[in-house]
Amino acid sequence: MAEHGAHITTAPVVDDQPSIFEVVAQDGLMTAVRPALQHVVKVLAEAYPAHCGFFWRWFDEIFTVLDLLLQQHYLSKTSASFSENFYGLKRIVMGDTQTLQRLASAGLPKKQFWKSIMFLVLLPYLKVKLEKLVSSLREEDEYSIHPPSSRWKRFYRAFLAAYPFVNMAWEGWFLVQQLRYILGKAQHHSPLLSLAGVHLGRLTVHDIQALEHKPPEASMMQQPAGSIGEKIKSALKKAMGGVALSLSTGLSVGVFFLQFLEWWYSSENQETIKSLTALPTPPPPVHLDYNSDSPLLPKMKTVCPLCRKNRVNDTVLATSGYVFCYRCVFNYVRSHQACPITGYPTEVQHLIKLYSPEY
Repeated sequence: MAEHGAHITTAPVVDDQPSIFEVVAQDGLMTAVRPALQHVVKVLAEAYPAHCGFFWRWFDEIFTVLDLLLQQHYLSKTSASFSENFYGLKRIVMGDTQTLQRLASAGLPKKQFWKSIMFLVLLPYLKVKLEKLVSSLREEDEYSIHPPSSRWKRFYRAFLAAYPFVNMAWEGWFLVQQLRYILGKAQHHSPLLSLAGVHLGRLTVHDIQALEHKPPEASMMQQPAGSIGEKIKSALKKAMGGVALSLSTGLSVGVFFLQFLEWWYSSENQETIKSLTALPTPPPPVHLDYNSDSPLLPKMKTVCPLCRKNRVNDTVLATSGYVFCYRCVFNYVRSHQACPITGYPTEVQHLIKLYSPEY
């Protein structure tokens, strides 16, 4: 019975279009990997600020470079991104009848390759930077730390007011495209695939056999040695391929661990987690002795450790618990991304203003 009804759930052999569940799952894979790695780097930076603080400050750039190596490796070797290959998908060039016979191991043509790199690596990086810029502008506008000129003030306030609508239109564009894909009105579930000139399809038996087959290196060894520049270029290419292969292997293992963590911390398992991990309340942290001769802390508890004056607009730093003047600690954290006393990595959003009751 299952064999007779198999045609109901499978796509035609020529088209072999993946389901919406497959494409949405592969989209969410890299979206989940980034915050997971970011959390790991943050924990390491807080534990070892001297050694790992650099990776936290430049996380976006480091992640983009590693993502570039990873996606370049998969697009050139499997005609798919890492997440697409993980779910058994490949990219097929639009408008070329010969691509139906093209194996995934042949890679993408240069035009579609670089377009895919741009939409897979560069566009997410720019989007993250834009979101951080908007968050920073909102904080400065809320507290008016550095009042800009009237023209600039009107411009960035208009930008802040328009950004939510632009972002909603962007997300709506993707939602409409996914609805059209579900209804069979479009070949792409994402507008970026259409702009890249490709659409997704499942790997065929011939694709899998070609990907698993490793060509012999004898023909490469018999080639005459080239110039020094060619040797250096070949060595760099092999090194980048080795890094990309290591990243792909590590991410393939990490993806299963990430999915386990998502299940472990899901709402359905919260009660079980609480019962398994229930521990007594830890004691409060040991505060430094204010009577000591520490050069970092003033003698008086009402004095700011930075300006050495009575605090104005008391603000506590959540990462360390010390209290400063708001302007002093805001400018310091924004410049150094660290606590002035402990050196713990921190950000502006970790500042909490304190309000004393009026008598």
